[in-house]
Amino acid sequence: MTREIVYERINKVFRDVFDDESILVEDQTTADDIEDWDSLEHINLIVAFEEEFGMKFAMNEVTGMANVGEAVDIILARATK
Repeated sequence: MTREIVYERINKVFRDVFDDESILVEDQTTADDIEDWDSLEHINLIVAFEEEFGMKFAMNEVTGMANVGEAVDIILARATK
């Protein structure tokens, strides 16, 4: 799986979770960049990523993600679908 494919799928997840078709995330995107991205939505995103990519994040990964690029790196390393 390529980084480009992961981003296509991650952008779809973000658009679905936030119900906003205009969202376009990149490596440096953080919760500060998306208006409704709070701690609850962070958990919703993680669950949606896990479902989309057939994987599970460890708790330290969930709490330690500083930006979208870090999530993409983890997904690229471990995704099963």
